[in-house]
Amino acid sequence: MSVGAAPGSEVVLETNRLLLRPFRVAEAVVLRELWTERDPRVPPHRRIDADGRPTVAELVDTIRTGQLSSIGLFAVERKTSHDVIGYCGLVDGWRGAEGEPELAFELLRRVWGRGYATEASSAVVEWARSSGYARLWATVWDWNTASRRVLAKIGFTETERREVNAPHGTTLFTTRRL
Repeated sequence: MSVGAAPGSEVVLETNRLLLRPFRVAEAVVLRELWTERDPRVPPHRRIDADGRPTVAELVDTIRTGQLSSIGLFAVERKTSHDVIGYCGLVDGWRGAEGEPELAFELLRRVWGRGYATEASSAVVEWARSSGYARLWATVWDWNTASRRVLAKIGFTETERREVNAPHGTTLFTTRRL
């Protein structure tokens, strides 16, 4: 993984197959597609509502105003095809202590099972380490076995902390020291 950023410029992470970079306004359609693909067990506030929200226009505003994350939530772009397939990065989390952000990732269903989530998440973990973070958190639904495997592969361990949210499932809390 290489980090391409001078002080004061935007961060771009690079792996063998991926670029992780800031979202562009035109990629709001990818975010909208992610919203439409979410499992029905995901709570309603994280899925498209009855009024069709969030709309692409609302997601454009989210990108324009930098509301995706105050730390670094990156578009995941495949180098060979130059298409954005999801996001990965660090978000302000309330899960851990001050200065312990949360790793977040979500990819389009059509690219699942190809190792992209592991590759992107590994790059973000290395970026977090080089940025001086001591520990990261990640949460995952108990039924989301694929994401649980990704987190285990990149060194996250499940804690005893859980939040039951019937009928959606149980949120598992994982952590990793850097």
